[in-house]
Amino acid sequence: MSNTTERSGMLVGLPGDGLGGPGNGTLDRLLRGAGVFGRQREATIFVVTAALLLYFGLTNSSTFGSRTNAIDLLSEIAAPIIIIAIGEVLLLICGEIDLSVGFIFASAPFVMFYLNEYFGVPAALAIILSLVFGVFCGWINGFLTVTLGLPSFITTLGTGFLLTGFALYTSHAEPKTIPPATAGFGDWIGTNPWSQFIWAVILVAIFHVVLTRTSWGLHTIATGDNQLGAREAGIRVGRIKYGNFMITGFLGALVGLQTAFYQVTIDPLAGGYTPMFYAVTAAVIGGTAMLGGSGTILGAFLGAIALSTLIDGFDIVGITANLLPIIFGGAILIAMIANVQLARLRARGRT
Repeated sequence: MSNTTERSGMLVGLPGDGLGGPGNGTLDRLLRGAGVFGRQREATIFVVTAALLLYFGLTNSSTFGSRTNAIDLLSEIAAPIIIIAIGEVLLLICGEIDLSVGFIFASAPFVMFYLNEYFGVPAALAIILSLVFGVFCGWINGFLTVTLGLPSFITTLGTGFLLTGFALYTSHAEPKTIPPATAGFGDWIGTNPWSQFIWAVILVAIFHVVLTRTSWGLHTIATGDNQLGAREAGIRVGRIKYGNFMITGFLGALVGLQTAFYQVTIDPLAGGYTPMFYAVTAAVIGGTAMLGGSGTILGAFLGAIALSTLIDGFDIVGITANLLPIIFGGAILIAMIANVQLARLRARGRT
């Protein structure tokens, strides 16, 4: 045996010397754990979100860390973005988008109001039917996109205008008060300070499982990754897209009801493009590819928290909100560049 081999064997066998003994096991586990974490699609946005929360928490602990601000941050600002982002993630993964969801947000509470106040529909049924209205709007978007073959961008742009016209015309552009008969359901939907965020967390958990552990999620990803291949594999691509449009419509209607109950008023100017754009931004910076084929519900959740922290933190610090569109736009472009580069790397790996 050579001297080199003997020395190598001795080094491996020395305990606690930092090279091969037990003391190196903890470091190895930490490095492996860091490697596994770094490979997760949500890793980057998790670090960014944690850093933002830490920064504003340390610099403005008395205000940012207060219970009142926590409610504003998580329930009033983040929850609507999170819930709408769930639907947008599903659509983006299968290669579509919904620009009308913010207008479903605005219209659904008016459906509840008209049914209960003008047609005498019981409160619980009026709420359910307003959610069904959101599902129906999603079905219309699916029909125009999947069956008639219109691009989803054009389809949902048009239905968005129709819905905002419905809300403005029927309400005479005036806010309405929540019907007294429906007020008792408010705590379950949006009146309770934490109810919106609780709904958001529950829905994130449900749809994370749907996307990662069910055939619906697998087929959604397959549809966006290779639509022709998915069809040849027997996946009903049209059914998947219809379903995701309807899920997004339902979630938009739910957010509209939550906001109406939380604010105790139904505003025809609520919703619009802003919550939709924030939701898409949260999805993209959270790791969902706008080109389709990949995405993450947890990433969208963290993206929404990051955006909400910026909105809330800038307000507390006194920085003008006019900077936010610049930051959000830059974040989208960086995320898209990263997605495109990763797609190219994956394509090279297949060849």
